[in-house]
Amino acid sequence: MSDPTRTTAVPLRRGRAVRPLAAFLTAAALLAGPLLATPARADDYPSWQDVQNAQGDEQATQDQISKVGDALASTQQKAAEASTAALKAGQAAAAARADADAATARADQLTAQAEAAVQTAQQTHERVGTVIAGRERTETSSPLPVRLFTAAHPDQLLTRLGVMQRLDATWASLSARALAEEAVAASLRDQAQTARAERDRLAAAAEQAAQQAQAAADAEAAAAQDLQGHITTLYAQLAALKNTTADVERRYRIGQQVAEQAREQAAAAEAAAAAAAGSGGGSGGGWDGLGGDGVNVDPAGAQAYAAGQLGNYGWGQDQFPCLYRLWMQESSWRADALNPDSGAYGIPQALPADKLAAAGADWRTNGDTQIDWGLSYIQGRYGSPCGAWAHEVANNWY
Repeated sequence: MSDPTRTTAVPLRRGRAVRPLAAFLTAAALLAGPLLATPARADDYPSWQDVQNAQGDEQATQDQISKVGDALASTQQKAAEASTAALKAGQAAAAARADADAATARADQLTAQAEAAVQTAQQTHERVGTVIAGRERTETSSPLPVRLFTAAHPDQLLTRLGVMQRLDATWASLSARALAEEAVAASLRDQAQTARAERDRLAAAAEQAAQQAQAAADAEAAAAQDLQGHITTLYAQLAALKNTTADVERRYRIGQQVAEQAREQAAAAEAAAAAAAGSGGGSGGGWDGLGGDGVNVDPAGAQAYAAGQLGNYGWGQDQFPCLYRLWMQESSWRADALNPDSGAYGIPQALPADKLAAAGADWRTNGDTQIDWGLSYIQGRYGSPCGAWAHEVANNWY
């Protein structure tokens, strides 16, 4: 989901400034903390015995529905924390790798420049040697006064003396140039050495960040598997208490949460607009595939899943072309699409990214979960995909 402060998502071009890597790694380590927390105990969740005991008693049923709802909210929060930590760790790893690559390119460039400068200085020294040899051939062993009075052809001697003067001037000029070129070569060698040391440091930091990102992704996967099992059970319990189905309860709850998210976003937007009144502005950006490891990126599969879900929201297949264009423009239907400026994430570009947790614990890696959230958002905000697309065309966000 986009907002008024973000421009249409387009592929982000590389070329970022060097980042404070330590800040990325520290943030990733801190955010990974929730992943290592002790899993929720079984008695934190309502049991099937609790559900059965409540059936037939209206008040007990309502109390149990509230308990299940609270358990769902807690579980979704844990899922959001786990996946957000993995997402941030993936961003830090990608940024560290980009910095290391840039340092490598800089070191290579300076090394090549230093080698070229050394070669240039050597060529100048060779020219100095040639000039010295020419001057020696021009000189004779007789003193200048003797040559002036004994020369058979004084004009030739004066010509030779003029040649010597020019050779002396050339010698002096080339010697000065050679010294300057040697200084440039020495400076470039020092810079190249410093750049290589920085390259090695950043390469080690990138490897560390990659390991942290992988650890975060592994912890997230384990947490998501555990939490998703609890979520499935909780929806089944709700269905039993309310005499519906788990799918109906899930889609209803997603809709309720998305609506609440929209209300909160609208209030925040109004506050931001009031604070920015008169100052103008707004930030632009684009998406980049920086969602981290383990993301199932399958645009064709995502489109097929979305098309199959339209009927659950009361829409016909005539709405799919609008949905296709909307999310193609927003994310190219990539489940790992991340706007590095705003933080919008996933196929529907939810902002902030962890809103997607309302649809499932695997929101960071599963495009289908993201689509469930996105379709519910579109239904509540615009009524239909074509309504959302019309807003996108008119405002460059939805």
